[in-house]
Amino acid sequence: MNPPAKILLVEDDDAIVATLRRVLTDEHYEVLVEKHGDTGLARAKESVFDVVITDLRLPGLNGLELVRALHAARPRLPILMMTAHGTTETAIEATQSGAYDYLVKPFEIPELLGLLEQAVTASRLMSEPVQIGATGAAREAIIGNSRAMQSIYKEIGRIAAKPVSVLIRGETGTGKELIARAIYQHSDRANAPFVAINCAAIPETLLESELFGHEKGAFTGAESRRIGRFEQADHGTIFLDEIGDMTPGTQVKLMRVLQEKCLQRLGGKETIPVDVRVIAATHRDLDAAIKQNQFREDLYYRLSVVVLGLPPLRERREDIPDLVRFFLQKYGAEFSVENPAIHPDAMGFLQAQAWPGNVRELENVTRKILLLAQSYTISSEHVRAALAKINPPAPAANKSLDEYADELLAAAQRGELTDAHARLQTLAERVLFSRALELARDNQAKAARWLGISRLTLREKLIQFGLHPRQDPPP
Repeated sequence: MNPPAKILLVEDDDAIVATLRRVLTDEHYEVLVEKHGDTGLARAKESVFDVVITDLRLPGLNGLELVRALHAARPRLPILMMTAHGTTETAIEATQSGAYDYLVKPFEIPELLGLLEQAVTASRLMSEPVQIGATGAAREAIIGNSRAMQSIYKEIGRIAAKPVSVLIRGETGTGKELIARAIYQHSDRANAPFVAINCAAIPETLLESELFGHEKGAFTGAESRRIGRFEQADHGTIFLDEIGDMTPGTQVKLMRVLQEKCLQRLGGKETIPVDVRVIAATHRDLDAAIKQNQFREDLYYRLSVVVLGLPPLRERREDIPDLVRFFLQKYGAEFSVENPAIHPDAMGFLQAQAWPGNVRELENVTRKILLLAQSYTISSEHVRAALAKINPPAPAANKSLDEYADELLAAAQRGELTDAHARLQTLAERVLFSRALELARDNQAKAARWLGISRLTLREKLIQFGLHPRQDPPP
């Protein structure tokens, strides 16, 4: 379990300090306060923080000066600036000088917490080391000594310091983000920002603004200028996950940015130079998408100067014991279970599974197994029970939900199960997602739209239920 994020609040208004300290402490953040810009800068230089929150108006160094000095000293440390309406332009200047983002007073607490969560995530993506081939106490590691993984390690070493775009291809759950972070951390841009964005998790209408920013009035709701992720990543690295889900219009603009090394914010005319290394990832077959006119061929060649193909877990089963031991150690510390043990039969059973959700699925199952086994040696029965909880057996095809509900409740009355609600809910969701995917002819974007969920949520459910469409056909 990650320790509480450590926040430095630089603010001289006692009332604001009291409110924010209470709110952030309630959200399990560790908060330290400085009231002067000079002392805030000194504290941030001498101690390790996940995020700095600063006011614009401060005694001593003002917020803008603090941002500039702190970004020069700690370029990977996210800084959030609080500013009044009349000083928005200065806050935008601070963002261009290295601030992660800004909040205009008066702001809503959920707005602050949402932005802070993003900043903490960004901070940890940059600061938590990803160890390669580790089996020790690291929290983040790429695990495996198979021939396939040894080839990946060699490729990371070969390309990390090269100024080239990288495309990481692999099924969902194979660890593409970890590979991207390892490339970043071993590159000559490791002291500059690393900005990650999941193209499938952001609505199509907002993705362009998220990437390139927008000017005030560019669209309804654009009340002020916003700096995009490419500007935030200037001189650093941007990781574009699920690049295959990007719309054709955004693909055109991304191609222009990569080609010309400059951008225009949405609704703006100013040309802004950017120096960003791009690492992209996708689970989709981009060759097929190009043939179906769903992905631009010129963008593909621009992104794929180097292509890393991650093998699915079923093709490197010899790595499963190391992965399981790593996850047991990781979650054993979280659950206060010392040196969790696993029986060889249980390990063999895990190695025999198909793992359609790959390493991510194995990690989730291992965590559930550890909870079931408590402090006892993990047996095959524990493994089977954990897998059954994730994929409970469905009722006979000719039974209605009413009949299945009656059966579950009867079994619960006999003491044979205690999760009737979860089982019925899982069955209903499995049927709904399966039918939506079938009716959409495996078009995940269309199915997600019908269900009223994001494509990312849809994919997670498909992995959970073992539903695997061939690929997204044309809409």
